Amino acid sequence: MTLAWRHLLRALYLETSTPRTPKACPSPKVGAFWTSVTKLGLHTKPSMPPCDFTPERYQSLAYNRVLEIHKQHLSPVLTAYFSEPLLLHQGHMEWLFDYEGNRYLDFFSGIVTVSVGHCHPKVNAVAQKQLGRLWHTSAVFFHPPIHEYAEKLSALLPEPLKVIFLMNSGSEANDLAMLMARAHSNNTDIISFRGAYHGCSPYTLGLTNVGFYKMELPSGMGCQSTMCPDVFCGPWGGSHCRDSPVQTIRKCSCAPDCCQAKDQYIEQFKDTLNTSVAKSIAGFFAEPIQGVNGVVQYPKGFLKEAFELVRERGGVCIADEVQTGFGRLGSHFWGFQTHGVLPDIVTMAKGIGNGFPMAAVVTTPEIAKSLAKRLLHFNTFGGNPMACAVGSSVLEVIKEENLQENSQEVGTYMLLKFAKLRDEFEIVGDVRGKGLMIGIEMVKDKTSRQPLPREEVNQIHQDCKRMGLLIGRGGTFSQTFRIAPSMCITKPEVDFAVEVFRSAVIQHMESQDK
Repeated sequence: MTLAWRHLLRALYLETSTPRTPKACPSPKVGAFWTSVTKLGLHTKPSMPPCDFTPERYQSLAYNRVLEIHKQHLSPVLTAYFSEPLLLHQGHMEWLFDYEGNRYLDFFSGIVTVSVGHCHPKVNAVAQKQLGRLWHTSAVFFHPPIHEYAEKLSALLPEPLKVIFLMNSGSEANDLAMLMARAHSNNTDIISFRGAYHGCSPYTLGLTNVGFYKMELPSGMGCQSTMCPDVFCGPWGGSHCRDSPVQTIRKCSCAPDCCQAKDQYIEQFKDTLNTSVAKSIAGFFAEPIQGVNGVVQYPKGFLKEAFELVRERGGVCIADEVQTGFGRLGSHFWGFQTHGVLPDIVTMAKGIGNGFPMAAVVTTPEIAKSLAKRLLHFNTFGGNPMACAVGSSVLEVIKEENLQENSQEVGTYMLLKFAKLRDEFEIVGDVRGKGLMIGIEMVKDKTSRQPLPREEVNQIHQDCKRMGLLIGRGGTFSQTFRIAPSMCITKPEVDFAVEVFRSAVIQHMESQDK
């Protein structure tokens, strides 16, 4: 079903459906799901938009058996959301279904990964066709899908970013980018922001500056953090700083074309260059918008000046597009373009394959040759026929269904809707983002901007799930809700999500008043 047809279906639904009447796909226990929701009160029963898909009947492991196996045989690291983790069974576009048949609107898309929709029909068909033709060869043989994909991807990047190295994950891509930067510059030190997330491999852990990813053991040598220019929580910020339809509640006296906060953060960046690294450096990593740290945006113009300072020290500039790339930000296909900069290396993953394991590093011929002189770089699974076929189909779907344009229109609509909740509730401290990458930071109060306690944020998160909405978490204290749905979502689904979130906040505030 095309995106235009799905928009029409939802428009007809809004004209004909009765308010607050749940519309769920046929499923074994969907009635029980909505019965449990009614316990939250009338204001917490938003009507779920329709879905034209019926999930298969779940016939696998019992829920308790899944918990037992997980405890006995899988990583003991606690990563699952909720005290009773969701056991998902099937997905269709923006929808997920659990083992009991309950339907959820997925507004986190597998941690900003499912770019065009779960099990998108065209992507599925291409994958199935390639599955019957050729799975794997490795780089010692050629196959057409890798060359077809390289041509399509390179056409979407500006000169001289035309040499592509294909990988399997974002951590692998950033690993290679670190190596490239050092091989090309003949320097060691690499700078990244505090709050940055660039991977969890032994190498990239040095770039990642989020507390619970740090270890007592040495890792990622030669990496140095610098202050994140966070215009909401940081020491400086104002009312014109961000490239977003929604600005912070902080006030400033800056003219629209002049940002004092940006200038102050640049001074901090200069201080890092002058005191914490060698006179010549290897490079600087930056996400165009920080993801794991809670969708943090920098002041306009900051990255442009920072890139110039890095290049003066002999370093290369790396844009980590793992979460921001492929049209998600709406106005541009790549996040670095929103800052008016041209990086030397671009890393990408997640949305590149719509959930299929795939990643890439794109750089200049000059930097690629510097690596080739020093290392016989090889990746067994990188650029395999399956990944490249899937990657090509994802690019085609983004173009054919105008998903970048949809991200811009629907994302802006959603940002403005959530901004009204910030104005309504004292604990909603900040709403920020661009396109379909949005952060909602929860605070004790807007004056202190101190994070809302984790257990209170947990309750809001849980209530959203109980009403059929799945959203993510981020920030140093897990105080920020991250919203990054597949780029196929529509305005009626946004209306539902905003109403659910509002109901969850009201429910929380009522519980605090008791």
